[in-house]
Amino acid sequence: MADDHGSPCFEHCVFAIIPSRDIPPYRITELAQTLEDHAGEVQEMGRKGIADINRLTHFISTTSDFREYSASRELMIAVVTPSWITASLLKNKQASIRPYSPDPMLFFSQVNLSCADIPTGDKDAIVGAVLAMGGMESSSLTKITTHICALTMDNPKCQQAKEKNLKCKIVLPHWFDDCLRLGKRIDEGPYELPNPEIFRLNPEDAVPIPTTAHMQGATTPHPETFPISTDLPAPRHLDVFKDKSIMLSDDLGISSRLRKIIEDLVRDGGGLITNSVHNADMYICHWRAGRDYVFASRAGIDVGNLSWLYHLIAHNEWTSPLRRLLHYPLPENGLPGFKDFRITLSNYGGEARIYLENLVVAAGGEFTKSMKQDNTHLITARQTSEKCAAALEWNIEMVNHLWLEESYAKCKLQKLTDPRYLHFPPRTNLGEIIGQTQLDPAIIESLYFPEDPTPSPSDTKPLRRPIMREKDRNMPIQQQSGESVEMCDQEDMDMRDTEEQRLTVRPNSASRPRSSSKTTVATPLPNRRISAGKENNTPSSTGSRSAKDRALSKLHNLAPDIALYEKERKRKGHVWGGERAANKMEKDKSLERSSSPEDSNGQRDSSDEDVPKSKRTKIGAGLPPVEIRLLITGYKGWLSNPAKEDVDKKKLRKLGILVVQDPTTCTHLAAPKMVRTQKFLCALATGPVIVSSEFIDTCIRDGELPDTDDFLLHDEDSEKKFKLKLPDAISRAKANKRSLLRCVPVYCTAEIPNGPETYKAIVESNGGIFSVYRARGGSTIRPTKPDEDDGPPEPVYLLTGTRPEERKLWDKFTEMAKAGNMIPRIVTHEWLLDVAMSQQLKWNDRYLARAE
Repeated sequence: MADDHGSPCFEHCVFAIIPSRDIPPYRITELAQTLEDHAGEVQEMGRKGIADINRLTHFISTTSDFREYSASRELMIAVVTPSWITASLLKNKQASIRPYSPDPMLFFSQVNLSCADIPTGDKDAIVGAVLAMGGMESSSLTKITTHICALTMDNPKCQQAKEKNLKCKIVLPHWFDDCLRLGKRIDEGPYELPNPEIFRLNPEDAVPIPTTAHMQGATTPHPETFPISTDLPAPRHLDVFKDKSIMLSDDLGISSRLRKIIEDLVRDGGGLITNSVHNADMYICHWRAGRDYVFASRAGIDVGNLSWLYHLIAHNEWTSPLRRLLHYPLPENGLPGFKDFRITLSNYGGEARIYLENLVVAAGGEFTKSMKQDNTHLITARQTSEKCAAALEWNIEMVNHLWLEESYAKCKLQKLTDPRYLHFPPRTNLGEIIGQTQLDPAIIESLYFPEDPTPSPSDTKPLRRPIMREKDRNMPIQQQSGESVEMCDQEDMDMRDTEEQRLTVRPNSASRPRSSSKTTVATPLPNRRISAGKENNTPSSTGSRSAKDRALSKLHNLAPDIALYEKERKRKGHVWGGERAANKMEKDKSLERSSSPEDSNGQRDSSDEDVPKSKRTKIGAGLPPVEIRLLITGYKGWLSNPAKEDVDKKKLRKLGILVVQDPTTCTHLAAPKMVRTQKFLCALATGPVIVSSEFIDTCIRDGELPDTDDFLLHDEDSEKKFKLKLPDAISRAKANKRSLLRCVPVYCTAEIPNGPETYKAIVESNGGIFSVYRARGGSTIRPTKPDEDDGPPEPVYLLTGTRPEERKLWDKFTEMAKAGNMIPRIVTHEWLLDVAMSQQLKWNDRYLARAE
């Protein structure tokens, strides 16, 4: 890779190379020699890890799935792929780190983009997205260019790439748009010029079901048989358990014969089997319950299920149990909200289908192979199948698998209205990105093993490792890369005798766990604890009790100093002390003298409702309560500049302004003028305060929250155009309380311009009943007789365009409406837009698509 005694490109750099399948031992030797030839220093990876991780500046790895990854983020150690070394040597200086990160969140990290005949605005947006997600961009075509974004092959860049036979892909901008909507990188094949599949074939045409390696060995939480790896020689020496102690929990429900086989494999590989969780390095269990699970999780011991253990045996390589959803113990009673769900699948096959079936059951839902009208959800990889058509007819929720995966990963039911869960690229089977979602360790900790609120001062036994808490994965990428990971040392693992222990249930792969009527409750004893090292701690004599009382008294006197030490030990950066510490202590004492506990403000930021209690004080420290929930539409100040948007949103939050995306939760709406966009009309239904976009600029510029009355939106031209007064519309919206279209059925053709989803959001925001009409099956309006109704017939609306395929539905819709004793009104989309903008349910024959 380089000549001996090359340039000192890596001077003052200390590297550690993580071994994996992609970096075998011989490759490690080559990389280490190259780094040392260019003034770099390489530390060897031992079985116990890095000897001195604090000296490292770089990890070389093809994956973020290694033990030291969390520590690297905490210590701000760069993690790069081996390609970074090559790029640095080509430049004769250290290359940028971000494009070579193995972080799966940076899904454009291997993309080097050059744009061709793309309009300036679209080009800026695409380039900004690629850079934000770890890619690179160059204006000229180079040998390292991987993608050319173009609309046609006529551009000189495309011709040059074709003539020189460069190994770069020429793709439509649609590919970048679909990747960003999903938050995942999909295959470029359907978007490649000169003959892109998304234009050449219909969305309804068949698409092969893809295969993916992300679910390998993780399709079920409780495998019935040992997995056999075909890509590794057998027999082989198993060393993944070398110098490790493994504890197998009783809740695994495995036979004594299988347990003995596992124990023999561990011992033959240099590991130990233990019956005490206090001595374990790995704890294998099925449920996220029980004292041993809580202790192991708090102690930083690797906790996984039987599927994870089999994966380690099959591949002889350590992987985090949090990387794959079904490698971690299951929630004993499922997830909140999934109990009443009946879920079925479509367009998934092979291991992907098995994986999703087991994930539905693990989340607490009921899986059905066939779909009936009592199904609640359809999870599909494409929006084309008989089940999809039936779901639209029966108003069954239809989403992609990301909704299920992220609900399970975040231990909370995710909103079905999130655009990521409703997006289906036309010629892509989303099975190709299945299994990439990882569990969030901070959420798991807050729900299943929160910090012990009453630590015992008598237990001074230190833990093996700190528990690493990663930042929220929903946080923007710019924040993730710049912020470190919080480290929390759990110094006391005592558990009260009075803590109720749930009865261990043996796993059953065919059914969900049922709660047992038997519960073991320990008898409470006054002022007594169970320490991490002992189950009983009986005082030996009165003299020993007196000595312990004196020791406890000293500890109480030292409590303030201990608390200050703990605070500073967790501080990021250099050690804090000296005059700065003294001034801080004096300031705290003066505040303590001048204020009482009753003076504290008990309010908390409403935007932190979903943040675990143990982290609210850290995340929301110093932030004022939310006074304005601001929805922004049409604002151009952040166009193609996500970094500025992130900074400005933080400034607004410090002023008490929270920028929201859900129109139903906003209190204020900012827009340059009155516009009939989906976001504007959905927000208008809530009756918000509508301000001009200048309000945002003023807040950011002045750093103060001005009076919103000074920035109320005034748009006389639009008011004349729409024939209404904006203040009157807002007043009516407040009176309507999002019920303008209550009990009003609104149908829509599937081929209507802008798509049915646009109008669905507007109708439902105003309380209406929305359905896509395809004239399939029976009537969705209950037939009635005229004499059965107390009042005159009610109207029913069909939103439609004027395409021939839409006109074919008009007669059938009219027949269906009249059979249900309702007045059919086949209208253009102008009717809905005018109604939503004026907040009045008005009617005029000019809205008709044709005369009745």
